[in-house]
Amino acid sequence: MTDLHPIVAAVTERIVKRSAPRRRKYLDLIERGRDAGTNRAQLSCGNLAHGFAASGEDKAVIRTGAAMNIGIVTAYNDMLSAHQPYGRYPEAIKIAAREVGATAQVAGGVPAMCDGVTQGQAGMDLSLFSRDTIAMATAIALSHAMFEGNLMLGICDKIVPGLLIGALRFGHLPTILIPAGPMPSGLANKEKVRIRQLYAEGKVGTAELLEAESASYHGAGTCTFYGTANSNQMMMEVMGLHMPGAAFVNPGTKLRGELTRAAVHRVASIGWDGDDYRPLGHCIDEKAIVNAIIGLLSTGGSTNHAIHLPAIARAAGISIDWTDFAELSEVIPLLTRVYPNGSGDVNHFHAAGGMAWIITQLLDNGLLHRDILTVARRDLTDYGKEPALENEALVWNACPAEPRDTSMLRPVSDAFSPDGGMKLLSGNLGRCIMKVSAVDPARWTIEAPARVFSDQDDVLKAFKAGELERDVVVAVRFQGPRANGMPELHKLTPSLGVLQDRGFKVALLTDGRMSGASGKVPAAIHLSPEALGGGPIGKLRDGDMVRVCANTGVVEALVDPAEWEAREGADAPPPPYDTGRELFALFRHHSDLAEEGASAMLAAMETEI
Repeated sequence: MTDLHPIVAAVTERIVKRSAPRRRKYLDLIERGRDAGTNRAQLSCGNLAHGFAASGEDKAVIRTGAAMNIGIVTAYNDMLSAHQPYGRYPEAIKIAAREVGATAQVAGGVPAMCDGVTQGQAGMDLSLFSRDTIAMATAIALSHAMFEGNLMLGICDKIVPGLLIGALRFGHLPTILIPAGPMPSGLANKEKVRIRQLYAEGKVGTAELLEAESASYHGAGTCTFYGTANSNQMMMEVMGLHMPGAAFVNPGTKLRGELTRAAVHRVASIGWDGDDYRPLGHCIDEKAIVNAIIGLLSTGGSTNHAIHLPAIARAAGISIDWTDFAELSEVIPLLTRVYPNGSGDVNHFHAAGGMAWIITQLLDNGLLHRDILTVARRDLTDYGKEPALENEALVWNACPAEPRDTSMLRPVSDAFSPDGGMKLLSGNLGRCIMKVSAVDPARWTIEAPARVFSDQDDVLKAFKAGELERDVVVAVRFQGPRANGMPELHKLTPSLGVLQDRGFKVALLTDGRMSGASGKVPAAIHLSPEALGGGPIGKLRDGDMVRVCANTGVVEALVDPAEWEAREGADAPPPPYDTGRELFALFRHHSDLAEEGASAMLAAMETEI
């Protein structure tokens, strides 16, 4: 067995030491939750009667308290393709629970919003804060003390982090995440990008664009590009919180159904009354968090997890920062090319060997912690196998010795890149990250005059007016969590891509987010501290030379230091008000830094424990 890579070991040890006081408090919390917290046995007769009043044929079993009652927290809605399949899951889960003498109830629902629908719209300002709303809704669902185990039904961007953060406050309960899988492949990704850029140039109309988008996003299931939603599913595998291999099996298939059934059976067997107790708060430890970072880097996953993973970790009493990401990125090779980092989508990735092959490669080369507590029967080794049906029975087979498609997957010895492609940049403009796995190395350094904006729509107006036809660093400020909720700025990608294709040196600089599908345009994002409250991006002026360099890890305004120091920050635009955004003013006013998770909820929580 290969020894753990020394950098992986050193970063993990540093996280363990840094986290020790907070982690101890968290473990004490979940011990109290199990041994002294409210649970079904302590409910009064009136409490309990309310809890099983509508449970039908399961009422007698729930009433006795002799078997596990599984709480289902669901993000079902039928407007979003990824979550539409969950509509029938609760009934299937209840049937599977009865097969092993357990019961199940829907504990509650959580909101599930889609960045694809809200991209570039006012609703995107609610996107990041929906994660904390989901976490609180999950806590409310589980607060009824009726459950000894949990199943979480969620897939997309903020939903999985929110479910985990909420469930971790009940970390004494065994918990399994159940995905629904990606939709089948649609329009080729290169063609989709081509049509988007033609539309940005005014060369095709709305009808042609809508036809292309409809051919891309065409049915039930997760979007097939490798953005935040599918990065979530990857992380659940490397953290051991799925049934092995469950991430990328399409909806509506027999295998998908059997994996869900197996998850129900498994959660019923890992409760505290048995001899294989696997509580969520112990499954998510420092090693599991490091595995999640490594999975993200080795697959070119979503930049959004530079925000979500610190928040998930904090909920488990663990402290990580972007320096941890950057140091791991230096030694974790890029083993996949999934769109937007390549031409194929997650279905092609899965067919080529997928998560089983990636996990096996990383384990065999000492680049993942094998000895984590997973929800499977052993350790992370179980996740190096592929699920299949043999004679209608669910089995797990060894993954292929070689990838089935080397345009999608490569071994560590022949990686697409020797590093994970997530760079930490710092300088007189602050501290930010840049994902370079899909960026031509010739564009890793951009030095150009700034054009400064405070609204993404103004960027698009300037593009259409021809004002950006030059080398330019497009700086979009007042996009941080305190200013407007930190929306993604993916709507800018086609226009910036057009400028880059015309031969200009182009980069985006922002205290906002870009997208889980960050692509070929260099983007220095999550700049902290943000403009609102005095962040240095607020000092930037049109025409200032700016250097963004992933090679040296620098983001700086090339302005005389004395002049820079003397400058005042720009005035902030008025706070967003309409489309419900005003309801989230409390979140904006108290949100902390992006590197800490951009959460008002967690910051407030930590002052009380």
